[in-house]
Amino acid sequence: MSINFFLPQYMIENSQMKLDFNNTEVAFRNKSDNDLEKAYWLFKMVASNSLIKIGTPLTNFALKIGLPIQGIIRNTIYKQFCGGESIEGCARAITELGAGNVTTILDYSVEGEESEASFDETCAEILRTVAYAKKNSLISFCVFKPTGLGRFDLFAKIDAKETLTAAEQAEFEKVHQRIDQICKACYDAKIKVLVDAEHSWIQDTIDDLAREMMEKYNKEAAIVYNTYQLYRSDKLASLKADFAYAQTQNFYLGAKLVRGAYMEIERQRAGENNYPSPIQPTKQSADADYNEAVTFCLDHVNRIGFMAGTHNEESSRLLAEELVSRGLSPKNDHIFFAQLLGMSDNLSFNLAAAGFNVAKYMPYGPVKAVMPYLFRRAQENTSVGGQTGRELGLIMREKERRRKVKG
Repeated sequence: MSINFFLPQYMIENSQMKLDFNNTEVAFRNKSDNDLEKAYWLFKMVASNSLIKIGTPLTNFALKIGLPIQGIIRNTIYKQFCGGESIEGCARAITELGAGNVTTILDYSVEGEESEASFDETCAEILRTVAYAKKNSLISFCVFKPTGLGRFDLFAKIDAKETLTAAEQAEFEKVHQRIDQICKACYDAKIKVLVDAEHSWIQDTIDDLAREMMEKYNKEAAIVYNTYQLYRSDKLASLKADFAYAQTQNFYLGAKLVRGAYMEIERQRAGENNYPSPIQPTKQSADADYNEAVTFCLDHVNRIGFMAGTHNEESSRLLAEELVSRGLSPKNDHIFFAQLLGMSDNLSFNLAAAGFNVAKYMPYGPVKAVMPYLFRRAQENTSVGGQTGRELGLIMREKERRRKVKG
């Protein structure tokens, strides 16, 4: 199925286009035959749930004892899902995305650190991404993970409404200062910033911080974006409540809409601790809430800046169709589509070719430091129904198309 789009004057050279998520020529235009072959074998490996379960601890062990496997990782899973080991190392990947009219979200993806020194370094690195984004129009958003700026257990203690010691209060004030420093830098640079969502038992504290930053820095435009995980049964209500609050306090709401990334962990913890799971009872209910969140944001698009972070074709098509039927410009600065680097290129590049605002999350950092992110990505691919099979099918289709073209 495809839908027709009449593009604005600045794309008059191709005044009528069809949005076809099965167009693999557009999806893989920036991939060489060798890149495509590597991606094929990588997704074949990821498709094996048992291989991922065995391979993850083995890789961790090999890295810990210093076996020389970083080169293999760098040329396989790292190359597929990461931009480079430094900001400057991402330049080529940023340019390649830009050639397909896709912008970049630079994401410093070092995880699992616990020291104040590491939190300060992460803050400094994110500020460097802001400075870099200010000079590079191909970067549309910056992003930070709150637990990259403060201890997970500290967030959990605050969420549980436990009394903090004086030392913990001082520690949290530093977390607050780091977050404020990043948001202010983005405000001054006029660069949008995404606050990543995390586990439910620390999310209330993150939501409070994000809301405070939006109230402070979103008076003139949507700069700070909080993340709403719609696989949680309470997050559609949270989105609507935050918008109502934004209206009363006269600031723009920034919203990144995702389904979510911690489903198995959330359900397991809820079972172990004997409390109701925060996760939607069915995929259908999660999809319904996600799509309702999209239409809610469109209904209030003059006061909400939002990003549809999704690999779901139905939700992507819904948003595209709604933009057209409502007469909204595909280049409306309040509306972005987003996918992860290395995944769903059929969505990203076909949406971009049809004139929509599209961004790719581009993780970067030293190979060993971003392994927790890469392992999670691989595990998510095995758990998201049909995602890996869809990627493989598209790659195989493009390989066959190229074979026929070459005769």
